[in-house]
Amino acid sequence: MSIFSKIKQTISLMQEVDLDALAKISKKINIPEVMSAVGELDDTQLKGLMKMLKTQGKRGQHKLPPIDGDFYDLSLKLSQEERDIQIKVRNFMEDEVKPIANEYWNKAEFPHHIIPKIGALNICGIAYEGYGCPNQSFLMEGVLAMELARVDVSISTFFGVHSGLAMGSIYLCGSDAQKEEWLPKMQRMEVIGAFGLTEPNVGSAVAGGMETTCYKEGNEWILNGEKKWIGNATFSDITIIWAREKETNRVKGFIVRKENPGFKAEKMEDKMALRTVQNAKITLTDCHIPESDRLQKCDSFKDTAKVLKMTRAGVAWQAVGCARGAYESALKYTKKREQFGRPIAAFQLIQNHLVEMLANLTAMQTMCFRLSELQDQDLLTDEQASLAKVFCSMRTRDVVSRAREVMGGNGILLEYDVARFVADAEAIYSYEGTKEINTLIVGRAITGYSAFVG
Repeated sequence: MSIFSKIKQTISLMQEVDLDALAKISKKINIPEVMSAVGELDDTQLKGLMKMLKTQGKRGQHKLPPIDGDFYDLSLKLSQEERDIQIKVRNFMEDEVKPIANEYWNKAEFPHHIIPKIGALNICGIAYEGYGCPNQSFLMEGVLAMELARVDVSISTFFGVHSGLAMGSIYLCGSDAQKEEWLPKMQRMEVIGAFGLTEPNVGSAVAGGMETTCYKEGNEWILNGEKKWIGNATFSDITIIWAREKETNRVKGFIVRKENPGFKAEKMEDKMALRTVQNAKITLTDCHIPESDRLQKCDSFKDTAKVLKMTRAGVAWQAVGCARGAYESALKYTKKREQFGRPIAAFQLIQNHLVEMLANLTAMQTMCFRLSELQDQDLLTDEQASLAKVFCSMRTRDVVSRAREVMGGNGILLEYDVARFVADAEAIYSYEGTKEINTLIVGRAITGYSAFVG
């Protein structure tokens, strides 16, 4: 190819880029010198220059793939009705919660005005039968936990405490009369619930070391003790309190109303995670509870454990949602953020981080999907729920860390959302059973030996 032909072809390519841009460039550089330099390029160098110019010229026309963390299209396995519910909740979270999530997280306050709006979605107690509940699948419950956490883990936790732990305690352990009294109002979110199990001195060891006590006096029960980390309890209408009966040493469950004398809930301050969730330290001082508010179908910690097993899958799904929110936020950022004249998503090291994040997320999603299928078939075991909690909470930590990394310094700013996911992942890692305790549950199941101490 002659020098003239090379220059002509190069000019043609430059014209395809943008003539106005070329005119502006001519004011900054010496075009004849550039043309002379082009003429001295060998074929390989010229091909590289032509490729670069073509890429630059077409970049504005390049259609990028959508940002979607469901890489294996698991949503296609949902029915149309389930998919409609999922999209309804996703739109609500994007429109109503996302614009205020960082503000309330930063202030450590709860946006009470959204409670009636969540109630209007008709998703509370979604997997329960009767009492105004939708009677959908546990899979649907898990998918919704993910959708809520994908935008704000705090709101997902608030919802899980109310709909899963509090309503679930009454659903599994309450009498027919108690279910009729409370569940319809809780389903509509006219009554908000909390769940009081963890104590200041016992978390993982609460099954055998519960210090809150109860004893019966006439037709009433007297409760004394403390609870800690109780989500929603600063404003809940009722709190499910678990206490050990002095006489029999067996665990009982109680529906404690906020107006009960002897019940006091104080907000816990200075948290680094789930700051929107209003956790409370509860003090019970000769708190009198009528026999009618004792959960009639609970007579041991085994009954408490049934509630925890039912809801642990939801926590694994929350981890998926946290990871998905971080991944999608990071992917969106890398497509817009430019360095060295290109979006950082075009660089190999960034793509490596994104792919590893997606691999972890996809593994978590498929595990939880199967977990919920087992739950819907009434085949779910404690160790299966524990394995999902262990794996998903660990992998979420990795995903949010990489999301922060690809965003550089901006990753620690709330305005980009990922900083909130990084912090909230730490809470998911610990609640509903620490990684270590859930590991021992699985280890006991696969080896036949219990490594628990005591």
